[in-house]
Amino acid sequence: MGAFSTEECAWSQTSVKLLGRTIKGIRGFEFKNDNEKEHLYAAGKKPIDIQEGNEKPEGNLKLLKYEVDLLNDAAQLAGFSSIATVPHDGISITCNYKKTIASEIRTVQAFGVAFGGVGFAMEQNAKMTEVTLAFLAMEIIFKKG
Repeated sequence: MGAFSTEECAWSQTSVKLLGRTIKGIRGFEFKNDNEKEHLYAAGKKPIDIQEGNEKPEGNLKLLKYEVDLLNDAAQLAGFSSIATVPHDGISITCNYKKTIASEIRTVQAFGVAFGGVGFAMEQNAKMTEVTLAFLAMEIIFKKG
């Protein structure tokens, strides 16, 4: 049998930049390009084709609360009430990742990012506070190199 290798990324080789700053208090993220698709039916009970509709680039960042506070502070300094009210044309997210230190860098870039609401929740005996910031984007690009 030949050698088998998976090209998964390692969390230790991942970085996310938002508003020009590398986010150190990141606990998770998701970037996705959803495409609406549905069956096209005509005569008979089986579909005759699959139709495509709109694209929906979206995702989320799971951050420690202090990072969200810093984002809100930056937004307020710029005259907005929170990161959720900053116009989408002013926000992009860049995520670089690779499998090992020697691996080739891969990048996910989200452009025209608009964050939804900013919430705050905590439970008894919590050791940290995570906040998930959901976002919509105008475009998400996955690229190598």
